[in-house]
Amino acid sequence: MTILLTGDSITDCGRDRDDLTSLGAGYAALVAAGLPEEQVINTGIGGNRVKDLQARWDADVLAHSPAVLSIMIGINDTWRRYDSDDPTSTEAYEHGYRDILTRSRDAGIEKIVLVEPFLLPVNDGQWGWREDLDPKIQVVRRLAAEFSADYLATDGPLAEVAARTGAAALAHDGVHLTEAGHRFLADRWLELYRA
Repeated sequence: MTILLTGDSITDCGRDRDDLTSLGAGYAALVAAGLPEEQVINTGIGGNRVKDLQARWDADVLAHSPAVLSIMIGINDTWRRYDSDDPTSTEAYEHGYRDILTRSRDAGIEKIVLVEPFLLPVNDGQWGWREDLDPKIQVVRRLAAEFSADYLATDGPLAEVAARTGAAALAHDGVHLTEAGHRFLADRWLELYRA
């Protein structure tokens, strides 16, 4: 059975994009290690937003006919507003996300896991990002219900751990996970999958 994980740099995590067996050094590799009997594919690409997934969906997802599809996308849709003045509206995010989910269901993918985007602010400026990210998280929750997809909450659970450890222990820049952060995410993913 093929399990495909896709998204942005959090999923990509340094994989060799010319080698389909390369899983990177993050949660995707840890998920694969936890499911040695399954074929796990990672097609995450750093910097991607939902519109980038739309553009490469046929080649990087549907072509592999996964039995299980895991999607984590959204933080760059927020981040680019603040570092490049290139925002993605909540409406555009929802339209793009619904499109890839519709195409996935139409292709016969039955099990879909939606991993919510998260932010662990490590500086005062990042707290301002919440006004952009929080509505996008709500979009993912609504789409999970609409498409009967499994939903993996990450924002709150990571914040709960960060309250004890400090945000940088989980995501050095508030977004990109540390080894401990990837372990936490992989464990939660595997727990949801096995349930």
